[in-house]
Amino acid sequence: MSEVLRLEGVSKTYGKDGPAPVEVLHGLDLSVARGEVVALVAPSGAGKSTLLHIAGLLDTPDSGRVLLNGRDLTGLGDRARTEARRQELGFIYQFHHLLPEFSAAENIILPQLANATSQRAAAERTTDLLDRVGLAHRADHRPAQLSGGEQQRVAFCRALANTPALLLADEPTGNLDPETSDRVFEVLMTLVRETGLSALIATHNHALAERMDRVIGLTGTGS
Repeated sequence: MSEVLRLEGVSKTYGKDGPAPVEVLHGLDLSVARGEVVALVAPSGAGKSTLLHIAGLLDTPDSGRVLLNGRDLTGLGDRARTEARRQELGFIYQFHHLLPEFSAAENIILPQLANATSQRAAAERTTDLLDRVGLAHRADHRPAQLSGGEQQRVAFCRALANTPALLLADEPTGNLDPETSDRVFEVLMTLVRETGLSALIATHNHALAERMDRVIGLTGTGS
């Protein structure tokens, strides 16, 4: 099974030039196979957000390599990193970060237009995604008119809009009550399985983690 993501010997220290440097990651190796859903179980302060930011090309390691689909992206410039994020990566956060002035459908269409997708194709893709998560009837509603679970389902659709190779999720249900969290997580897993997507999902919830293909732990002093 081929790998979508590989981190090799990744290290990261913050405040290196200050009086109290904090080593967040040290010589980390990690891989995610094609079609695999990996749970990253890490307590607060263990460095999971730093790891996800490095894997998602939002931050750079002090040493080590980041490979996506076999291509070393570690030394890319800002423009190339932005292009790789847009085309190959999807992001989900604890808070949905939807644009409040746009409808659910528009929040999903916009990243597709930024990726040079035609208006018609973007609209068709959006309709399909919203239908998959049971929100086709809410397409014209703005975020303030949606429940927390509905907003996060729209965020899932937005993350998958450009058919990424890898989904990175940081506590994607952490802002929801337990019952809603379970329902929304089931929607996410169904979407991932149906699309054959690879995913690295950070969570504190061991019950959710056990529903994924593999669980890895992370300990440390980072954030």
